[in-house]
Amino acid sequence: MTKLFLLRHLKSQWNLENRFTGWTDIPLSEEGKKSAKEVAKKLAGFEIDKVYTSPLVRNKETAFLILENLGKADTPIIVDQALNERNYGKIQGLNKDEVKVKYGEEQVRLWRRSWDQAPPEGESLKDVYERVVPFYQEYIEKDLKEGKNVLIVASHNSLRALIKHIEKISNQEIINLEIGTGELRKYEI
Repeated sequence: MTKLFLLRHLKSQWNLENRFTGWTDIPLSEEGKKSAKEVAKKLAGFEIDKVYTSPLVRNKETAFLILENLGKADTPIIVDQALNERNYGKIQGLNKDEVKVKYGEEQVRLWRRSWDQAPPEGESLKDVYERVVPFYQEYIEKDLKEGKNVLIVASHNSLRALIKHIEKISNQEIINLEIGTGELRKYEI
């Protein structure tokens, strides 16, 4: 059986500041960088043949740090914008607590976690799913079928969309799926 590993990027500077990051290219925080060694230990002993990530610096930095800590810096890395975080539109860059005060906690929860509600001028999870899953099916599934173990390092909502597909989570239940920074999920395919 081949293995698929999904890793949410390590803590970024805007994660620390509680801001909606989306497509804004924010680097990892010092805390995030320091956590790479501990996160990499969870992958120790597993062969990783290929890594996929997005062009966002927090995702690329995470991928490089994890591979470096595993002593596998020569592992091929494929970078594609299909794996980008959702675009948060008009709330991108804003403090999450301030947005909750302005729009209401339940509305913000729906924008962040529901299937088909998007923040103003932003993407819904459904929109993210419609770019992530076809990419996964075209490229990553091919690697898995060839017996390659794959690590995907991406952002919260691109991973939520992929997990929805893999685990066949309903549109109603997806609202409950949360993935912490640096959280790793393993699948046998």
